[in-house]
Amino acid sequence: MPKPELITALPPEPHEAMIRRFGKEGAFIPGDDANNPWVPFGDQAAIKHLSFDVRTNTAANILWVKGGGRIGTHKHRGVVSAVTLEGSWGYYEYDWVARPGDFVYELPGTAHTLYSDDPNGMKALFWLNGAIEFFDDNGKYDFTADVFWFIDHYVSYCEANGIAINKDMFI
Repeated sequence: MPKPELITALPPEPHEAMIRRFGKEGAFIPGDDANNPWVPFGDQAAIKHLSFDVRTNTAANILWVKGGGRIGTHKHRGVVSAVTLEGSWGYYEYDWVARPGDFVYELPGTAHTLYSDDPNGMKALFWLNGAIEFFDDNGKYDFTADVFWFIDHYVSYCEANGIAINKDMFI
């Protein structure tokens, strides 16, 4: 906890009353597995959800693909950005491999198939804007993941497993 003498005193805020009345402070989302579980995503992956913003159709999460795993081919309808935390991953359609610290952004209309052949798999922090359309191995439409899909993914898992839903994740 910061010492009071180290907190900078700011000048008066002209909109203090409106900020207190209508504003919302940020939130702390714990990263531990007991309070924030890894929710299975297919047989080879899991998602740790971090936030859901229904106002902008955005979600933040950590994707974990286990070694030798992949995520089905998908097409973005909004901008997605990612920072690699652990391991390595790439898209079959491109010639780069992302490693810890690498930043990737994806633009609307792009389609690709995420994989990790790293023996330890990969973990990356994703900020997803808009919908993602998933396709099966024959190129047939499978499902759309948007903020409401991610909310359902998280809430359904928590309810089925007796885990408290962290309402601070909902912006």
